Amino acid sequence: MTGTYEWNPMPHKVDVRCKNCNGLAVFEFAEVVTVSLKKDVPFFQQSKFFEYHILSDSCGHKWHGAFFFEGLHGSVQSITELPEGYFPNNWAHSKYLTRSHGLDLGSVRCNSCGTNQIHALDWPNEAYFSIEHKGHQLWAFNRESATDLHSFISGNERKVSDYKWRGFLLHIPTVFKTKKAREPVVKKLNRLLMC
Repeated sequence: MTGTYEWNPMPHKVDVRCKNCNGLAVFEFAEVVTVSLKKDVPFFQQSKFFEYHILSDSCGHKWHGAFFFEGLHGSVQSITELPEGYFPNNWAHSKYLTRSHGLDLGSVRCNSCGTNQIHALDWPNEAYFSIEHKGHQLWAFNRESATDLHSFISGNERKVSDYKWRGFLLHIPTVFKTKKAREPVVKKLNRLLMC
């Protein structure tokens, strides 16, 4: 399925299905900062806090990036040493639902089996709160957005403005919002939310 549903701005953390135990895990996007000086590259290559990568932009220009994985290392306040001109807050998540890169790179943490590692997200295939209806996939970012989704689909009025996740709900495909779909979709969402 293509369209605006896939292009929803994603939160910095989403609930995913753990690849090891199939339980609920949390994926958190990494933040990346451009390494502007060649002399700083060795620092980021050797640091325990950063993953260094050479990346390409949409025009094919190469650039050096230092990735920080808050899900692995804690908050940016745990970064204690940096070369001159860099600050820990450079790697802080934006207050907006945007990423500092176009990659689906981050970390995944599962409290059930203890998995805590770097991970490339395959969204929405890894979405924990996900159901299938008539060959289409309906997903939510996390339990809170799944609860709003359930309430929205099961409601009679469906006033998007009543929900915290209104921007997400605006893009739910019609196949899930029809009168015929309501009962089976709500049943599947009920089972999912009972986990």
